[in-house]
Amino acid sequence: MSNPAASPDSTATDRPLAPLEPLVSTPVLIDQVYSRLRDAIADLTLPPGERIRQAELADSLGVSRQPVSHALQLLKRDGLVCDSGRQGLEVAPIDADHLRQLYQVRTALDGLAARLAATRMAQGTLSEPELRRLQQAVATGMAMTRGTPVARQVRIEVAFHTALHDASGNPLIAQTVAPQWAHIMRAMAATLGAMPMQEVVWHEHGEIVARIAAGDANGAETAAREHTEADGGNARREWLARLAASH
Repeated sequence: MSNPAASPDSTATDRPLAPLEPLVSTPVLIDQVYSRLRDAIADLTLPPGERIRQAELADSLGVSRQPVSHALQLLKRDGLVCDSGRQGLEVAPIDADHLRQLYQVRTALDGLAARLAATRMAQGTLSEPELRRLQQAVATGMAMTRGTPVARQVRIEVAFHTALHDASGNPLIAQTVAPQWAHIMRAMAATLGAMPMQEVVWHEHGEIVARIAAGDANGAETAAREHTEADGGNARREWLARLAASH
C-alpha cells in the first residue's frame, strides 16, 4: 500500500533525521491502524455520522497521531470517512443510492460466480474442499438463532459470499468486490432484519449451493441473482425506513 502524503498538521518534516530510522515499520503500522478503523466502521462500532477525534483514536489504539492521520486519509479515499466542518472528519453516512449501486454490482458478480462455480462442477474442476466450504457456510448460517450477535451474522454472510466468489475460479471477482466489503458489511449490520427473514436468506443460499452441486449453471446464476437482488431491495427499504424513523 502506498504511503499517502502527510496531513497538514503533521510535524514529521520538523523532526531531526536520526529519529526517522524507526519509521521503516510505519507503513505496516498504518496498515494495522487502517484495518482496525475500517473494521470498526464496518461493524458499526464507529457508526455513520460519528465525529472523528484523532487524539482519542490514537490513545485508544496506543499509537501516535501520525499513523491515525494517514489511515484516515486512506479511509476517506475509500469513501468510509468524509469531511465534517472545518478540517474535521466523520464516518460517512450510509447512502440509499449507494446501497442500490452496491447491490447492482453484487447481483451481477454473484450471478457470474455461481454460474462459473456450477460450470466447474459440471466439468469436474470444482474441488471437494471448495464445495464443502460452501455447504459448511450454509449449515453455519442455518444454525443461527435470534440470539446470534449481528456481528457474527455479518461474518457468516460474508463467509458464504467469499466462498462463492472463490469457487468461481476467477480471482478477479473476489478482487473486484474486496474494496467494497466494508461498505457492504456495515449495510448488512445496519439493516439485518428479523430471524424469519434471515431463515429465508439462508434457504436461498442453500438453493444456490444445490444448483452448483448439480452442475446447473443457468439455475445457479438465476438463484444467485434473484437472491442478491432481493437482498439489496430489502436492505435499501430497511435503511430508508430507519432514516425516516430517526427524523
